[in-house]
Amino acid sequence: MKGQTEVRLSGSGGQGLILAGIILAEAALIDGKNSIQTQSYGPEARGGASKAEVIISDTEINYPKVRKCDVLLSLTQKSCDEYLDSLKKNGILIIDKDVEKPERTDVKIFHVPIIEKAVNNIGISMVANIVALGAINGITKIVSEEALKEAILKRVPPGTEKVNEKAYEQGLNII
Repeated sequence: MKGQTEVRLSGSGGQGLILAGIILAEAALIDGKNSIQTQSYGPEARGGASKAEVIISDTEINYPKVRKCDVLLSLTQKSCDEYLDSLKKNGILIIDKDVEKPERTDVKIFHVPIIEKAVNNIGISMVANIVALGAINGITKIVSEEALKEAILKRVPPGTEKVNEKAYEQGLNII
């Protein structure tokens, strides 16, 4: 994707979306682009609402908040319902397979088994955020595959590099 792209990653606390946003922003920097990342989560933290926003641009970023996103990831029904209206016309909606497909016809919708791949193919739901990053990049090519892999491996806890690399590859191949 060229120009400026606004991405919103949404779900519930504990799904690792804040870390995913940080990783995506770092991958953009590795690629020589400008990026900014912001986040918010409910007071409940684990289980409450959570979102991370990333703006990636080939030029200067003038405003640090996502207004209307080009890409929306929703891992829960609640987050999809809450943020769907913030997705631009002709935007990309990536939803987990357990999220009901919305009636919007003016966006591209990718209904993918993100959490299922993390649980069944990797064996741990905690890597759903990394599977999601792979899926997002497989669909959008927003950053290079190499930069995203490098950013993932720099940010995941020591000793989990192999499982996270596998999760990333599962996401890339989900599409």
